[in-house]
Amino acid sequence: MIKSKLNKSCFDILIVACLVLLAAKSIHAQEVEDEREFDYAEKGEKGPRKWGHIKEEWAACNNGTMQSPVDMSNARVRIISKPEKRIYRVSNATVRNRGHDIQIQWSGDAGSILINGTEFSLRYAHWHSPSEHTINGRRYDMELHMVHLNTDSNVTTKIAVVGILYKIGKPDKFLSKLMRNISSIVDNKDEQVNIGMINPNDIKLRSKRYYRYMGSLTVPPCTEGVIWTLNKKVKTVSREQVNLLREAVHDYAEVNARPLQPHNKRGIYLYGPGATD
Repeated sequence: MIKSKLNKSCFDILIVACLVLLAAKSIHAQEVEDEREFDYAEKGEKGPRKWGHIKEEWAACNNGTMQSPVDMSNARVRIISKPEKRIYRVSNATVRNRGHDIQIQWSGDAGSILINGTEFSLRYAHWHSPSEHTINGRRYDMELHMVHLNTDSNVTTKIAVVGILYKIGKPDKFLSKLMRNISSIVDNKDEQVNIGMINPNDIKLRSKRYYRYMGSLTVPPCTEGVIWTLNKKVKTVSREQVNLLREAVHDYAEVNARPLQPHNKRGIYLYGPGATD
């Protein structure tokens, strides 16, 4: 129990240190919107290995020390007991084809997640296929990212992303509600459709345990200082749903997962009610 509390204190100190560092630098939370500037071709001139050389402001993609995604390896995990607080609300939303992914964006107050006393408001979510993060070396069929921002005018914008992994199985009920809308914007870059009032709770984040670590955005500019929360429980998605997400984007992004990045001795913490080390 004492060791568990020490692990919690160490992680809290790490979070504070990172936020102080972010306040000292002017960091933009937004991902690059112009997908023509980069792609996922492994050996291409605009592929992940070259992202950091395409633009000066993307340098972190190649020389950053806290890049994402990473593998959730049991050998690196420290188990900590801590409750997770998420309060989501129904809000108006649109679904958009960004060329390199399909994104749903909430325009109103869609709720927030509370991490170490700091509130991060839910802004948008998008899908990657296959998954970007892995668990003990296993890569899954899809990954959803729920992106949250803290836009306090007194501090630099901070980012928290909740990731959910999926394997082929029964259709995902949340995606099922969006299939018709996504079908209407296949191959139409920047096309967006208003989908009305959407409840983020329909994504069903029921996992009692989740991984957390400090990382980065997984597309340029690869901004670091992102608090990642990855659900340990793997959900299911149908092959038809995965195929639609791949068909909807541009050909080069049908596989839109960034390769794994070095851990660089970062701690990965497994949170859960009643967990002890």
